[in-house]
Amino acid sequence: MSPSAHARPTPPGGERAKRRLALVGGSLGNLVEWYDWFVYATFAIYFADSFFPGESPTAQLMNTAGIFAVGFLMRPVGGWILGRAADRHGRKSALTLTVAMMSVAALLIAVAPTYGQAGYFGALVLLLARLLQGMSIGGEYAASATYLTEASARGRRGLGSSMQYVSMTCGQLLGLGILITLQHTLSKDELSSWGWRIPFVLGALFAVVVFWLRCRLQETEAFTEVSAAGGRPDDTRGTLKALWLHRRQAALVMALTLGGTVAYYTYTTYLTKYLIGSAGMAKSTATLVSFTSLTIFAVLQPFAGALSDRIGRRPLLITFAVGCTVGTYPIMTALRSASSYWSALGLSLLALVIVTGYTSINAAVKAELFPTGVRALGVALPYGIANALFGGTAEYVALWFKDAGHETLFFWYVSGCALVSLVTYVLMPDTRDAALSRAEAEPGPAVAPGAPLGARG
Repeated sequence: MSPSAHARPTPPGGERAKRRLALVGGSLGNLVEWYDWFVYATFAIYFADSFFPGESPTAQLMNTAGIFAVGFLMRPVGGWILGRAADRHGRKSALTLTVAMMSVAALLIAVAPTYGQAGYFGALVLLLARLLQGMSIGGEYAASATYLTEASARGRRGLGSSMQYVSMTCGQLLGLGILITLQHTLSKDELSSWGWRIPFVLGALFAVVVFWLRCRLQETEAFTEVSAAGGRPDDTRGTLKALWLHRRQAALVMALTLGGTVAYYTYTTYLTKYLIGSAGMAKSTATLVSFTSLTIFAVLQPFAGALSDRIGRRPLLITFAVGCTVGTYPIMTALRSASSYWSALGLSLLALVIVTGYTSINAAVKAELFPTGVRALGVALPYGIANALFGGTAEYVALWFKDAGHETLFFWYVSGCALVSLVTYVLMPDTRDAALSRAEAEPGPAVAPGAPLGARG
């Protein structure tokens, strides 16, 4: 099938404006959500000893990484609760709720007392805040993935959904940018003492602005089509019963997420700590490497998403999985020996170019697997489980292997996870041509989402 065969006619100016507003509104909100989520890991190198004093630097980071990982345990819970809300009450309502929860969590971290002020009570506050953030981000991923995919034109869903990881990465960049600014304006003691609280205060304020913005978003056409079912006795939208009917697709989401989430967190949140703790780089240099590589990574996402609209989703996914399976060990080994900013940057970029094959299109692929009535829950719950088991623990596993004196085993762990996803990508059908709404299904014979996987081309 040629690229134009599955594309819808160019929408009128008013429709294009609505879609642009939806993409901007959904993306900006996603940016702030992920800024609040990632800024914890970004600043952990400065506040770890405030909550876990008297231990080795690696042990302190393991404790903070453990709390970071615990937040992932709530992502399936948040995905279930907020995914259900998105399928039953609308994508917009779920998006506004997630950002409100994130604002409260950011404030809790900003005011958390240190060990010297309240003993381990401060660590407990961190834990509670991360649990709330986990619920919020679990719902955010599904709601934003579904919203951005449904709000995009059929022939541009890869491009539209790629904005999810653009905004996610920009959230990380915002946190890193604030860190770089603070590194140049505050002393190391000031940053470790109280300066690390600044980004969390800013995150809470950003979230208030985004809450107002999301209240102005329009609901997607796909959800509006099925919203009339609300209140009927046979309304099963967003329920586990409805998801069970699509359990094979849910299993696919978990398998295709496994390799991608481990690789993503390895080369983003863990990379700075790895360059500092294993390569021996200065904190400021390692931060700059991460900032630069993530900036280029964000720019790559729309190009890869648009490419998937032309050639399909599977070629990009397979390229990622092959590259990650065979490339992780040599890349990580070379990074450990990197002695300069430029060598570390080049290797980091190589890794992130490989990861782009997954990040740029995974939101669209997952959304295209499910029908509208269970799409948000179908994306959220299995994705949240996979992230809780593998994504959230990646940094902790890496530090555990390092502390045990077998750091290189983590490289093989990442490769093994990618290999599992590679098998999944090879066996699964391409989802590019799935129709997400009745309006999309009218012009051509595309298979409706939720149909048996064997029927997909």
